[in-house]
Amino acid sequence: MKAAVIVFPGSNCDRDAALALEAATGRAPSMVWHGDAELPQSDLIVLPGGFSYGDYLRSGAMAAHSPIMREVIKRAKAGTPVLGICNGFQVLTEARLLPGVLMRNATLKFICKDVHLRVERTDTRFTGRYEKGQVVRFPIAHKDGSYFADDATLARLEGEGRVAFRYCDTQGQVTAEANPNGSRRNIAGIYNETGTVLGLMPHPERLADPALSGTDGTKMFKGLVESLAA
Repeated sequence: MKAAVIVFPGSNCDRDAALALEAATGRAPSMVWHGDAELPQSDLIVLPGGFSYGDYLRSGAMAAHSPIMREVIKRAKAGTPVLGICNGFQVLTEARLLPGVLMRNATLKFICKDVHLRVERTDTRFTGRYEKGQVVRFPIAHKDGSYFADDATLARLEGEGRVAFRYCDTQGQVTAEANPNGSRRNIAGIYNETGTVLGLMPHPERLADPALSGTDGTKMFKGLVESLAA
């Protein structure tokens, strides 16, 4: 499997994503600079976490207009799987590959901690190694992670089964107390219409090695390898 990681000025999890991908695939992904106009042939594209362009306008807004994003959008619309993590999720919404927007946390503070998520679907390339309703632990590190969409969009996401993960407690209960940033309906990640683009705020690549105190993220990357090899 050939993967590509897009590197923006301000990315801080591009190498983490690359290491997780290399561990899962056995080969290092291509590291593609945001200013490039061409993207190598890839079975998977990853938009990593960080603070692209310093988040000086809106988080992900400037990155969404980087030269390489024209090719990313083209590939995504053609069916190439795209995974956007944290800032990458913000970029996906700004590029209109996913609906809604990521807003300032309800606390108005930067939050960095582990959270629990409930897996809502297991029939996608990203979640094939998880069980429906499984509770996983991923870290978050963001100030603009509150997912917002209007009622009509939320109804459409729910009706089409496009909610990927929700913030929950250790027992899988979706509660206000388990919501770290004020995201509507505790949404932590969503899919596009075809389930080939996933944006999520928590970081699976930061818990993809026993040395990092957890491996819940490993299943996402290994599941991608298995599904793309099938």
